Amino acid sequence: MTSDAVRSQAEGLAHHPLVGRPGKVIALHLNYPSRIAQRGRAPAKPSYFLKPVTSLAVTGETVERPPGAELLAFEGEIALVIGKSARRVSEEEAWSHVAAVTAANDLGVYDLRSADKGSNLRSKGGDGYTPLGPASIPADAVDPAELRVRTWVNGEQVQDDSAGTVVFPFGELVADLSQLITLEPGDVVLTGTPAGSSVVGPGDVVEVEVDVPGTEHSTGRLRTTVVEGAEPLPEFSAQPSVDDHQRAEAWGSREAAGLEPPFELTEDRIAKLRKVAVATLSAQLRKHGYNQVSIDGVRTDKPGSKVIGRARTLRFVPAREDLFRSHGGGYNAQKRTFDSLEPGDVLVVEARGERGSGTVGDILALRAQVLGAAGIVTDGGVRDHSAVKELDIPTFSGGPHPAVLGRKHVPWDNDITVACGGATVQPGDVIVGDDDGVLVIPPALLDEVLDAAIEQEAEEEWIAARVAEGAAVDGLYPLTGDWRRRYEAERDGQEGTR
Repeated sequence: MTSDAVRSQAEGLAHHPLVGRPGKVIALHLNYPSRIAQRGRAPAKPSYFLKPVTSLAVTGETVERPPGAELLAFEGEIALVIGKSARRVSEEEAWSHVAAVTAANDLGVYDLRSADKGSNLRSKGGDGYTPLGPASIPADAVDPAELRVRTWVNGEQVQDDSAGTVVFPFGELVADLSQLITLEPGDVVLTGTPAGSSVVGPGDVVEVEVDVPGTEHSTGRLRTTVVEGAEPLPEFSAQPSVDDHQRAEAWGSREAAGLEPPFELTEDRIAKLRKVAVATLSAQLRKHGYNQVSIDGVRTDKPGSKVIGRARTLRFVPAREDLFRSHGGGYNAQKRTFDSLEPGDVLVVEARGERGSGTVGDILALRAQVLGAAGIVTDGGVRDHSAVKELDIPTFSGGPHPAVLGRKHVPWDNDITVACGGATVQPGDVIVGDDDGVLVIPPALLDEVLDAAIEQEAEEEWIAARVAEGAAVDGLYPLTGDWRRRYEAERDGQEGTR
């Protein structure tokens, strides 16, 4: 479709055949549990964005993928059409303000999300990016929980879900929006998409249908064909830009986007990490050019124990009276972080190496233990040190200190990149600690470093046995020459008998 045709289409939809000329089109971010599971974040309350009315289209039209873009994604949805004004209505009366429901396709270009800064204006607001139809279902003729939405791409069904599963029922959405925004006749509310939303390209045909199974109520199939845009965005416009995160979001998963699956600290990896010393891992990291990955100045409160897990982070800033008043009391960042820990997490606390105040005490350490966290690492002090030592969860710290948090620190933010003991730590990094100290291992390096560390320890165990037999260390440690050949021959012989 040419740009002139697109403009003509938009101008022709001053009155959409189903909804007239709505004042606004409001779209919900997340609602279906199947989609929420894909996104990995569960909303506590509904959140929305606006789409221009010029994005409306009818069935049988085409939609452009902008030149240079790769991630045009469809989202089959149930659309609510407001029938009478709603302002501060209750949940019980909200559905009576809906005139009809219809099928919608909430199309979006993920390549333009970075330019929108969260507004979705260009990524979701292009001309033709909200097709509706082809028919509507009277709202008073159906139970909204019985509505079903299905989507097909090139004739293959890719979405199928029931409104009975949604986190935020449709009446609740209308009531919620009406508390601050007057909903007017003809306004459209898009109610979220289930799992199965993915990327389409030129030539693909997307069809969406809303119905009530087992009844005659159906919107029919809303049909949209994707075409390649002919006119690139000019230089003064933000250009399409994507990364692997956007690819995974657009396609629905990293696997669907052809990307490597996300790193997991599997039981097999954990078992291997338990076998090797932190000192050995440090030597292997150094061979890979990583010399700044040790968290210095911290010691374990449980000699002989080991901590292994994925990093969660908490940052303290230097104490300042006004900031502590605004951020230190109540359910602050420190308490929120401890409450959000999950099994296998290692909480890494940035305290700037300031040991003149506690950064964790027995109650919060106990909370971390109850939630299954694998450990706590802080370059600050620990209050109630004796009680913390008695817990099962290992804690690495700068040592004990009796003072409360506000003496030196203000809890500021969490799950960001932090500096702890001179090392940069990002959420998700692998944390390993023993009596020698704590290391930060980038996940992408773990397998290579771990396998090399296991081989190194096997060599050193063999070398130690030879030293115990009276051998000199010259040529033996490290292995060279005849000693190397002897070791490899014995190793290969042992492997050959397995």
